[in-house]
Amino acid sequence: MSWESPAPYYRLINEAAKARLGGVDWSALELVMKDAACRLVSAGADAIVICTNTMHKLHGEVQSAVHVPVLHIADVTAVAMKQKGCAHPILLGARYTMEQPLYLGRLAKAHGIEAIVPDEAGKTAVHRIIYEELCRGFIKPESKAVFLAEIDKLLPQGADSIILGCTEVGTARGPEGRWHPCIRRD
Repeated sequence: MSWESPAPYYRLINEAAKARLGGVDWSALELVMKDAACRLVSAGADAIVICTNTMHKLHGEVQSAVHVPVLHIADVTAVAMKQKGCAHPILLGARYTMEQPLYLGRLAKAHGIEAIVPDEAGKTAVHRIIYEELCRGFIKPESKAVFLAEIDKLLPQGADSIILGCTEVGTARGPEGRWHPCIRRD
């Protein structure tokens, strides 16, 4: 009756699918996402939401398959940031999100928001932690320290906020719900 009971089943099903099917096939994912969007529209959906940052890599392809808007997470993030008076965020996420225009370019071109990302070593560390730990349901204390160290390195560049640009990154914050005392949490 609650979300707690199916969580282990969902995890086991996904682990079995990954073991059987292997890694990411972007072409196959594109077909699945387009099909899902079309089915949602056929069922009466007025808009489509892609509920993961990295999959916004396929935003344009999904949008081309349907006549309703496909909301873009960078657009929604930009609106929320502007409401809080923020314009210079630190962006932590998967390598795709930190490097490719799917997020950075959209923030900059459509909204005038210049995100700060870690250097190459920082991107590598954050990406590794996301895929080797967070996506598997755990984080080591030293890995949380890596996130905090990256934030500390980037704060002097004028950051006024942090974008947790990967769904799993939020799980690394811990029970106190804070990343860093220098970033306001409104």
